[in-house]
Amino acid sequence: MIVSHKHKFIFIKNQKTAGTAVEIALSQFCGPDDIITPIFSRDESTRNKLGYPGPQNYYVPLSKYFPSDIWRLVRYRRRKHYRTHAWATEIQSYLDSEVWETYFKFCFERNPWDRVVSGYYWKYRTEDRPPISDYVQSGQMNELKGYDLYTEKSEIVVDRVFRYEDMPNALREIGKILDLPKPIILPVANSGFRPKECHYRDILSDADRKKNRHYVCA
Repeated sequence: MIVSHKHKFIFIKNQKTAGTAVEIALSQFCGPDDIITPIFSRDESTRNKLGYPGPQNYYVPLSKYFPSDIWRLVRYRRRKHYRTHAWATEIQSYLDSEVWETYFKFCFERNPWDRVVSGYYWKYRTEDRPPISDYVQSGQMNELKGYDLYTEKSEIVVDRVFRYEDMPNALREIGKILDLPKPIILPVANSGFRPKECHYRDILSDADRKKNRHYVCA
């Protein structure tokens, strides 16, 4: 998740939508006052090798704490922080209203069946994985964070939901909207677990597809 005061945008990071790669790529445009949340160590290594800014300013200011946050701070001595997969409404509660209302807020969404297959191979990375129907029918697929992150009461609360499947065009459009100084080029991140030839049509049954939750692209 990124909040860039320098370029006035808020990137909300869904799961299994190349979010880590997008986050790394956007980091290069961030200034010292921008908020960047931590990612997995191997991906932080990639970001570091590229020379892009890493995690910074991701602790929530005490001025934004609710009474329950103060209690947890005193009780557990843990600062509240922006999460990498934070809900849009959660982010909004931490920011000044002017920032939330004027910054360009966006995320990516993916074909829901393809997203489930990606999530399955991410969770079960070795050959002794259970059948994908077990993963779907048990409801484990709903552990993936997506639709709920950028909606409130089923209403989209971000400015744009770009399609994962149209990533190159989406990145060009984002670059133009934000007036970035150079193109957004994605590094390789969080990949390599799903067989390249594996298409959701080949492994999801009709029952599996009907079980899936509804996701929206706008």
